[in-house]
Amino acid sequence: MAKPHILQVGPYPQWDEEPLNEAFQVHRYFEAEDKQAFLSQVGPQVRGIATRGELGANRTMIEACPNLEVISVYGVGYDAVDLGACRERGIRVTNTPDVLTNDVADLGIAMMLVQSRGIIGAETWVKDGSWAAKGLYPLKRRVWGRKAGVLGLGRIGFEVAKRLRGFDMDIAYSDVSAKPYAEGMEFVSDPVELARRSDFLFVTLAASAETRHIVGRAVIEALGPEGMLINISRASNIDEEVLLEALESRQLGSAALDVFEGEPKLNPRFLALDNVLLQPHHASGTVETRKAMGQLVRDNLMAHFDGRALLTPVI
Repeated sequence: MAKPHILQVGPYPQWDEEPLNEAFQVHRYFEAEDKQAFLSQVGPQVRGIATRGELGANRTMIEACPNLEVISVYGVGYDAVDLGACRERGIRVTNTPDVLTNDVADLGIAMMLVQSRGIIGAETWVKDGSWAAKGLYPLKRRVWGRKAGVLGLGRIGFEVAKRLRGFDMDIAYSDVSAKPYAEGMEFVSDPVELARRSDFLFVTLAASAETRHIVGRAVIEALGPEGMLINISRASNIDEEVLLEALESRQLGSAALDVFEGEPKLNPRFLALDNVLLQPHHASGTVETRKAMGQLVRDNLMAHFDGRALLTPVI
């Protein structure tokens, strides 16, 4: 039986490339110099798209593949996929939830600790001789026992909250409604009020048109000059211009960010700040999780072409 033709939008680790090539006839969009011409040539053959969360599949790409049936996203976020175009044409979409949840939550907690306790600066203090020459490192702020807010208590947000309990923190959350599984946490419907009561505000929302810039001026001002913003969701959930202004003016105490608009070419203003921790969108970046993500991408594609139920459907 002929292998189904799929469009691969971006590169994967070698351990995923090899089984993908074995199962499918793969057309590598990311290697094409003239991408429009490439799509014109291979698009009619393409029945599936394998993409990454931040790359997605826009309407132009989808319309260039008239026989497209399924899009499998490597990542939990699917906001870069034009779901409207998919619904119009009956195209199925899948993602890779659950397998990356715990690693993302782990990094969020690590970012809070690193930024609050000044761990990167403290290491530099030792290595550049400042400890010997200047004495003790400047005092930082404690984590345990303080107030944390979780904006979006889905899979990742709940795992973040579970970890925060280990620090005896006062935890609250915002979501579209109170969650029955949020025992011991306060529900605060308004994100501004959540920020106002928080020392640490974790952004763990799925990205959508409704959540775009949900962390804007009002939320950031409410978090205030002693607060810390931690984003392990999507860049679009935060108004970066407002965030930069607040960090530069110290109206916001600090931030720890794993995602950025236009990444990897982030706004250079971030690089001049000493009150922000910058990470290269690697919250799910462990060998174990990335292997599980790649397997789930392939499993969803194979399930579709075998006529079986999708494992993790979005639509």
